[in-house]
Amino acid sequence: MPTWLQAGLWGLVAGGALVLGAGVAWVVRVPPRVVAGIMAFGAGVLISALAFELTDEAARTGGLLPTVLGFLVGAAAYTAADVALARLGARHRKRSGDQQPSEDEQAGSGAAIAVGALLDGVPESVVLGLTLLGGGRVSPAVLAAIFISNVPEGLSSAAGMKRAHRSAAYVFGVWGGIALISGLAALLGYVALDGVSPVTVAAITALAAGAILAMIADTMIPEAYERAAVYTGLITTVGFLTAFTLHLTGG
Repeated sequence: MPTWLQAGLWGLVAGGALVLGAGVAWVVRVPPRVVAGIMAFGAGVLISALAFELTDEAARTGGLLPTVLGFLVGAAAYTAADVALARLGARHRKRSGDQQPSEDEQAGSGAAIAVGALLDGVPESVVLGLTLLGGGRVSPAVLAAIFISNVPEGLSSAAGMKRAHRSAAYVFGVWGGIALISGLAALLGYVALDGVSPVTVAAITALAAGAILAMIADTMIPEAYERAAVYTGLITTVGFLTAFTLHLTGG
């Protein structure tokens, strides 16, 4: 199978975890503390993958300066876009409670939430495509981290959408569309950067990593802490160590 097609399929698999989480939330009422615990675990997994699979690799192959600059630009760009979307009603798009506004409460919030969910998912997918560069093999640790974190993201956000009286067509249209775009983003991440210099790959990898870390801090950890409270740190630590172990043994 061509490597570019593999990149697209792995991106689709990772994005499909969002649909899986949304499906669970739509059919079953998952207790808020369980959602928060899974979210905290997923945040820890992603943080570990960012540190050991992405940022460290970017610095080793492209140098410290491109990595630092890319990381900061990614975080700043994500934050700027997130602030703009928050004003349109997407601030609490990953929250499972009553924080999300309905369309009646804030017109246009449905579209803003959909765009916000897309903003959260694309950097992860691009990173998946980048991990195939050179070796032609996706990083198991990065794939596992994104998949594991996407399940609670889809679960929590879909629960909030349901509470805000969004329709099933809207919820699954959003997550199904993002899953498809995730596959396309991974494919394009591989095709567009195949053959470019290590410095460029490092900078773009770091840019995506910075955006992901900003997303974790802005959307995942607040949801986890509100429900899991004092246990959030411990659960996040377990997620971090799980991904770190995978990095050492199978990454």
